Parts: sequence; C-alpha cells; structure tokens
Amino acid sequence: MRNALNRRGFLQQTSASAVGLSLGASAVAQQTPGGDAKGTLAVLGGKPVRTAAFPGWPVVKENDRDGWQKVLDEGHWCRLDGNYANSFEKAYAELTGTKHCLVTANGTSALFTSLNALGVGPGDEVIVPPYTFVATINVVLLNYALPVFVDSDRETSQIDAAKIEAAISPRTRCILPVHLGGSAADIDAILAVGKKHSVPVLEDACQAHLGEWRGRKLGAWGAGGCFSFQASKNLNSGEGGAIISDDGDFIERCYAFHNNGRGRRSGGFSYAAGGANLRMTEFQAALLLSQMARVEEQSRTREENAKYLTKLLGEIPGIRPAKMYDGCTRNAYHLYMFRYDKTAFAGASREQFLKALRAEGIPGSGGYSPLNKQPFLKETLGSRAYNAIYPAERLASWWEQNRCPENDRLCDEAVWLTQTMLLGPRSDMDEIAAAVRKIHDNAAALVKV
Repeated sequence: MRNALNRRGFLQQTSASAVGLSLGASAVAQQTPGGDAKGTLAVLGGKPVRTAAFPGWPVVKENDRDGWQKVLDEGHWCRLDGNYANSFEKAYAELTGTKHCLVTANGTSALFTSLNALGVGPGDEVIVPPYTFVATINVVLLNYALPVFVDSDRETSQIDAAKIEAAISPRTRCILPVHLGGSAADIDAILAVGKKHSVPVLEDACQAHLGEWRGRKLGAWGAGGCFSFQASKNLNSGEGGAIISDDGDFIERCYAFHNNGRGRRSGGFSYAAGGANLRMTEFQAALLLSQMARVEEQSRTREENAKYLTKLLGEIPGIRPAKMYDGCTRNAYHLYMFRYDKTAFAGASREQFLKALRAEGIPGSGGYSPLNKQPFLKETLGSRAYNAIYPAERLASWWEQNRCPENDRLCDEAVWLTQTMLLGPRSDMDEIAAAVRKIHDNAAALVKV
C-alpha cells in the first residue's frame, strides 16, 4: 500500500463491511479476537490490534431502491422534466436553514457556477487555502483568475483567517474559505474582512454537511455555500452538488449559468447569459432524498465517537487532535484529523507511523500535499492565456507571495481517519487508540526497521 493515499481512494480501502451504529462501551483492553494491544508491532510480525473491517460506505436501504425505481419507471430522468431535484432543493434549503438551494452535477460544478455568478473572471484574484482538495483551486483557474493562497492554521487545519487581510488587493474578487473535514473555518473573522473590503465570501462546505457555526449551518453565512455529494461524502449520490444562499438573485444567476444560460423563466431558445450544462439528474436527487432519512443519525454517531476518540488520543504523547474554533458548534467529521509529532515516537517518520498503523488494522492517510507547490500551477500560470491576461511582473511575484510555511509543516504532520471509521461502536475507537498507543510504546523498535 502506498504511504500516501488520496482521500477518495483511502475511503474505499477503509472497509467493505456493513455499518454498525451501536455505541456500546468497551475497555481498551477488549480487543478483536487475536488482537494484541501490547506485544510486538504487527508491522514487525506481531498480531494486529484489529482484524475486523470498519463500516462500509455507502449505506443502502430499501428506500434508496424504491426512490431509484420510481424515477426509472416514471421516465422523467432530467430535472427539467421531473420533480425530484426540485423536492431535494426544497428539503436541503430547509435542512440548512436557508431560503434557496440549487443542485448541480457535482461539488466542483457548484463552486464553478457560484464563482461565475459572483462575476469572477480574468484579472481577478480569489483568496484560497493551500490545504484542500484541488477542485477549490481548479474552479478559480477555470475562470482565468489567480488563486492567492493564505497559510493554514496548523492547530485546526483550516485557513488562517488572521492572515487573509494581508492578501487582499484591489483585484480581490472573492474569499473562498474551506470548512475542511467538516469543521468550521473562522467565519466571524473571514466575514469581517470581506465586509471591510467589500469582497464576497463563498463558503466551500463540500465536506461539511450539517456542520455549524454558532448554531447555524455552514454554507449559510456567506454570499453562498457549496456542497458535494460525491461518493465519499457524508451525504452522497455518487456525484452531485448544491449551492445554498439567502440571496434569490444570486441563486437565479447560478441557475441560468448551470442551465446553459437559460433562466427559470427563459422560454425555448432564449438565453439570459452564457453558461454550461451542470445540471443534476433526477436519479441523483432521488438518492439524496432517501439518503437524507438517516444523515442526522449518522452525524450524531460520528460526533459522539469523535469526542470519545479525541479524549483517548489526547492522552498519547505526540498525538494532537485537530482543534475547533470556539464558534464551531457542530463538526460534521467528514475527516477525523490529528497531527503526528515524530519526536514523541523515537524519531519514527510519519510514513513509518502510517505503515505501522495500517498493519495494526487501522487505515490511516497522510492527507493533502501543498496545493501551492503543485507543478501544474507553473504550467498553468505560464500558459499563453495567463500571459495574455496578467503582467509578467505579477506572475513572477505570485510564487513569492504564495509561500505557506505553516501549511508545509501541516502536510508533513497530518494524519486522517475517514468518516466511515466513526460510524461503528465505541469499541472501534478503543481499538484505534490502542493501536496508536502500541506504536508509541514500541516506537524504538519501529525506527530500526
């Protein structure tokens, strides 16, 4: 197995078993049959702490099959002819406490559509974090705007809101924070900067279904909020996305763009603006409606398990669970994130730690690499189009401006567990912690490998 796994591939490797939702108590010493929480590390030939698979994903119930079959039988598979997309938009707006919702083909489409509705285009700059999935950056580049990276807060894995204002320029058209892993970026501080400089805030809440800031759903605070329903997400339809907002005019611009420039009231071949076909199908919407029936229960299970796991891991030297800002009143836990300090593990590298953790039956990932250092950016910014739009001196200064030293450290220290690993019984958390402690206690042997 590779030391670094992408988030989607990592999710697929966590389990193939069914989801268990009980939260029965368990002592750390109660291991899976054949498990060993104190002996030789499994990577060195010992018995693993855990041999059972973690809960699988997605969870499929009879209501999912019924909803899909109804769409199939009714024969109205496009949202322009059916009513499932309309029904989900109404339900999701109600769930998020917003006035409007528009569904799209995927989360990337939601971001791309929203930036276009905000007027982002060539010559503009968009404030982004360097620690996120590449889609957050790709949608900026698709609009021929410049992504301006603001360093990470290593304690939370979120964009460092205190550093955003220094990155604002007369060309700044949008601030695009990400609620990474389902936890909240510092929305109060980000909105204050946006208001001061008259720059709209668009929330990338693609990983943050049901997450909250001060009791209000993430995605509902800025000019708009974007969600993904891709297969790994806490609410999923294989692919899918949504935009929420209280601004009706913004949503109408989004609708027209995602429908090839045709607004809701446009007739025939009449176009309100340019656009693309980024519509969600009725099949996707039907799946989302049925999956919503258990999203709250699943979210509560993740929260309870994460709280317990944080207590256990917080007692192990060198393990630092990601902190949340005071305003984060609910974490969606699409990811459970912590940082690994090798000095507390006899100098064992994070790659050695992850290899040992997987051998103990706990699939862990090293998370993202620095987006601001990706080779494709050099190719993109050196392209004919970007050289035609931006002065040479601006493109030359971009590389120096976008250094993110704290994020570099975060990318070296981060460890992820996926949301499915939080869906089982509490005893699963005991085993995760037991495996980490076992590695800690035997770290001297690990570094000799």
